[in-house]
Amino acid sequence: MGKKDKPKVRAEPKKKEKAQKRSAAWVCSSAAWDSLICEGYTSLAQNPEISAAVDTIARLIGSMTIHLMENTDDGDIRVRNELSRKVDIYPNSNMTRSAFIQWIIRTLMLDGNGNAVVYPQTRRGILRDLIPIPASLTSFMPDGDWGYKVFIAGREYDPEDVLHFVLNPGSYYPWMGEGYRVPLAEVADNLNQAAETQKGFMQSKWKPSIIVKVDGLVDEFSDPAGRQKLLDAYINTSRAGEPWLIPAEQFSVEQVRPLTLSDLALSDMVTLDKRTVASILGVPPFVLGVGDFHRDAWNNFINSCVMPLARSIEQEMTKKLLYNPAWFFRFNARSLYNYDLRDLSQIADDQFVRGIMTGNEVRDWLSLSPKAGLDELVILENYIPRGMIGDQNKLNGGEQS
Repeated sequence: MGKKDKPKVRAEPKKKEKAQKRSAAWVCSSAAWDSLICEGYTSLAQNPEISAAVDTIARLIGSMTIHLMENTDDGDIRVRNELSRKVDIYPNSNMTRSAFIQWIIRTLMLDGNGNAVVYPQTRRGILRDLIPIPASLTSFMPDGDWGYKVFIAGREYDPEDVLHFVLNPGSYYPWMGEGYRVPLAEVADNLNQAAETQKGFMQSKWKPSIIVKVDGLVDEFSDPAGRQKLLDAYINTSRAGEPWLIPAEQFSVEQVRPLTLSDLALSDMVTLDKRTVASILGVPPFVLGVGDFHRDAWNNFINSCVMPLARSIEQEMTKKLLYNPAWFFRFNARSLYNYDLRDLSQIADDQFVRGIMTGNEVRDWLSLSPKAGLDELVILENYIPRGMIGDQNKLNGGEQS
């Protein structure tokens, strides 16, 4: 029996057909695609509205002077020494205090996702420099049941050896901040898409205000050169406002209303998204160009948003940088509130006549230089030293001559 006559024991398995991948597609120009789709990842720092709000907060906190204070039985007094000068003037050898604090705030709210790390460089227990660490070089790792470790460029540090500023502590890891990336992600995408849509709409050429109907049988209409020849012959004029003279049988002119941004309702959506950004970050809407300035809203913004951030920085610096338990750092916030010169002078005058402020303290409030003879506390309508109040004759039954 030859090979050809050999009976088959079983049927040969059929070859499995390879699955075909099917997909749908549509065709559009590259310019139209760019107008419709906002491609790529855009960080929060690259969003104009979010960046404007964060920069406002950072500039305000960076503009406040940092005082080294001492808690005494008679109240808190300001301490002036080399440490206070270092922290307030040049915390980093390459940065001023304003730039240093602004870096902390921007890292907390944007790049660091709620965390900012500063390494204090010391020598024999004396602070030499505060080195800001980029967010890309820092990471955090749980240690044991409740603790954690800080890693800077792969090197392990104890949290007590670095300044770790936290914004919005997490629910699972309360020692690590969560920032605003999650709540701001969607609204940031909406604002970016609105900007791309507006840009594409303004740059698009497909919005003519006049349509000219032409007889298709005209020979000149068969190619672009011929159509341009017709435009030059009948439509294009040498002077603005010059009437068109066209054949009635071949041309028909119609005016159409082009689509505007108002038709797309972009303005309302952008305004709503800006208000959402302002609400999440705690800034007044007028900071982002929505609404009018309100003095009470500004002062509330200082109390409810700026100062809590400043307090968290104060506490971390006090905890990690100071050995004296009676010392602490404090931001001077008086310059941030919205006062006009009349309000300041009225408050200072009232404190002066009641013996609470000296004349030079009043002048300091008004940004004036001190003068000799205004360092005593005075009281009553005679403006005499407070210690001589009991020496007046009218208080002893007589009249002063």
